[in-house]
Amino acid sequence: MVPLPADRRVFRWHDHASLWFSLGVGLLVMQVGSFLTPALSMQQALLAIVLGSFIGAGLLGWVARIACESGLASAGLMHSVFGRQFASLPILLNIVQLIGWGTFELVVMRDATVAIGRQSGTMSHDWWPVLATLLWGGVVVALISGSMVQLVRKVIARVALPLVVLSLLWLSWQFLSLAFAQGFGALWNKPGAGGMGVMPALDLVIAMPISWLPLVADYARHGTSGKGALRGTWLGYAIANIWCYSLGVLVALVLPSADLVTALLLAQGGLIALSLILIDEVDNAYGDTYSGAVSTHSLLPRLSVRQWGLAIGLVCTLFALVLPMHSLEPFLLMLSSVFVPLFGVILGRLAGLGEGTQQLLTRARAVHAAPVAIWLAGIAYYHLLPLIAPVLGSALPTLALCFVLTRLLVPSPRG
Repeated sequence: MVPLPADRRVFRWHDHASLWFSLGVGLLVMQVGSFLTPALSMQQALLAIVLGSFIGAGLLGWVARIACESGLASAGLMHSVFGRQFASLPILLNIVQLIGWGTFELVVMRDATVAIGRQSGTMSHDWWPVLATLLWGGVVVALISGSMVQLVRKVIARVALPLVVLSLLWLSWQFLSLAFAQGFGALWNKPGAGGMGVMPALDLVIAMPISWLPLVADYARHGTSGKGALRGTWLGYAIANIWCYSLGVLVALVLPSADLVTALLLAQGGLIALSLILIDEVDNAYGDTYSGAVSTHSLLPRLSVRQWGLAIGLVCTLFALVLPMHSLEPFLLMLSSVFVPLFGVILGRLAGLGEGTQQLLTRARAVHAAPVAIWLAGIAYYHLLPLIAPVLGSALPTLALCFVLTRLLVPSPRG
């Protein structure tokens, strides 16, 4: 568990921005955005989206800066804060959730591929979902065998990003045109049906960027500047999150459908635009697989990151073929909840240390009792809040509590 050498740190702010804009775009993000209405009005939904994206992406950028300045991956940050032995627990939980989300991404891509195919009059046979799963799993495995740095700088930034931006522009234009045809003023002023407040909606928006917190350091450590990592990650992800959530809200308002993919396909040119977004979705599955490989390598370094990546990619493909992933989504969301208090503690402990994080790692004991206790209390608090104060949401209060408790109760390494 050592910092990344300086000669391997090549990402500038625009590389971070390209990566996190691309990772922020996804069909799942649009789908979650469509859940905000009709419970909220369009005005309330957009308020929650802008605030939640600004805050959530800011947290991503904050962790990115810490990782860039220390050169440490997520596993290294966990070792330095929680202790060399105890850190194995959150690292293992992270590996489990990354395999789960990587599998879920393959299922999303498979279902979208089959929906696109059937919309165009093909893929009617029962074996098409299996073939689509193997296809996308094979693409992820092929990508993981190459260089992550080259993928970000040459494929995502130069090819995938321009295409997905054009797709989002086209879909936005199509659905805005429908909104104006139906009467944009009426849609803008239409009250929400109730059942969800702005704070729980804010929690739902923040959930997406927070789900990336355990991964961001694995990429940000390749940066040349902590400030550049902060700005690029924050800007790239915030724009993508606002855009995709807002598009999901717009689609749900002007073309209500139980299936977002079907609604997108009904737009003029939707087949092409959706296909390009689907291709961009590959980097989400790749991100889960690569980060899972980095974390697994930190525990079992006998195999290289690339070898672990190939193994995890194959496991995700197998699970996508046999597991009912849509039924397992609540479990994955519950598992993700442990990382909100975890990173509240990490931010509270490491914020402002810069390269001092490396010294903290070298002095790490087997277990650091105070951070562990705050993390466990934070998990309990996260799940208790919906029962005692559902209007507050869970993510922000829990993260803030763990951050403050860590700053107050854990001695400063500079002290």
